[in-house]
Amino acid sequence: MSIRISKEQARRFLIHYHFLDRDILSGTSGVMDYMNRVRCIQYDPLNVVGQNQDLILQSRISNYRPDQLRELLYTDYQLIDQWDKNMSICLAEDWPYFSRFRAKYIPWCNQHRDIIEAIVKKITTQGACCSSDFEFEDKVDWHYGETRMARAALEGMYYAGELVIHHKVRTRKYYDLAERHITTSVLHSPEPNATEQDFFDWFVLRRIDSIGLLWNRPSDAWLGIQPSIGSGFKSKERNEAFSRLLTNHKIVEVTIENMTFPLYIRSENLPMLEGITKQDALSKPHVRILAPLDNLLWDRNLIKELFNFEYRWEVYKPAVDRQYGYYVLPVLYGDQLIARFEPEKHHQNGKSVIKNWWWEKDLHIESSLELAVQEGMQRFGKYLI
Repeated sequence: MSIRISKEQARRFLIHYHFLDRDILSGTSGVMDYMNRVRCIQYDPLNVVGQNQDLILQSRISNYRPDQLRELLYTDYQLIDQWDKNMSICLAEDWPYFSRFRAKYIPWCNQHRDIIEAIVKKITTQGACCSSDFEFEDKVDWHYGETRMARAALEGMYYAGELVIHHKVRTRKYYDLAERHITTSVLHSPEPNATEQDFFDWFVLRRIDSIGLLWNRPSDAWLGIQPSIGSGFKSKERNEAFSRLLTNHKIVEVTIENMTFPLYIRSENLPMLEGITKQDALSKPHVRILAPLDNLLWDRNLIKELFNFEYRWEVYKPAVDRQYGYYVLPVLYGDQLIARFEPEKHHQNGKSVIKNWWWEKDLHIESSLELAVQEGMQRFGKYLI
């Protein structure tokens, strides 16, 4: 089965799928509604006008406040910090699916069991701790370079599932025992994917869920967790997973006009796509400010194809090599990406300003667009207060 739609219909579906075309989500329940749809949002510690995860949610949740996310993470534990698409925030109920990732770190923890047991003893008696609470000063090679044993041990235990992140003070992580915060039925649930092929099929479906429409091509959309054994998730494994999912009617091929490569949608979301294709264009488009690592932007080549908008996050580029700026945010208007801007926070007075603004080339700026931008920036400004 394959369906054919226009680029405009594909854009409108994605905007609708990500709750960017309407204001219906609010509060912690709204955050969970979005998380239940996409399963994962990317965490990043950089903070210019909020961290990436908060920028994602402010564009979808009316009157969003970062405390709403922290409540779900560190009070209710409906969400957890989890390595998925790199550092991420995921649903706690998905804990069993990450068993293969955790298994990679269990041998390391077993090799340093004396240190691990000392950490468990202290956390058991004193509660959540950070790396500075321990005096394990030996330097060890870790996946990002040399670091203190205390930090490596806590992170290793966290990756292995012995600990969870209890809370953060800015970017400093405090860890607690997983058994205190993950419900027993979830914590000890068996791995749902019996084989590595099952794992890859789940992984592909998860990434399609996180974006809405996705093609079978290499991209940053596939970054993240890997199985504990086998060759890893490469082109061969990805191609085979797509083939199985199509055969089993878990996904549907979507052909887009004037695009060489097809996209794929989860079968359960096909009615939503069909509903969008029958609707007229948005009667009153509005403006939303997107996060640099927004789910919608995970596959930037796909965004270039669909939206004719080329976006690269340039924070790690030398200043002389940047086309735009250090921390630049895309501006969505209806189903079009119409601009980008560089925000900057003045540390003396705490106010945020627009350092630079770039309209897209050949954009016709009408009064209705100017008004929508004003309203969108006012909405964004309320989030910043």
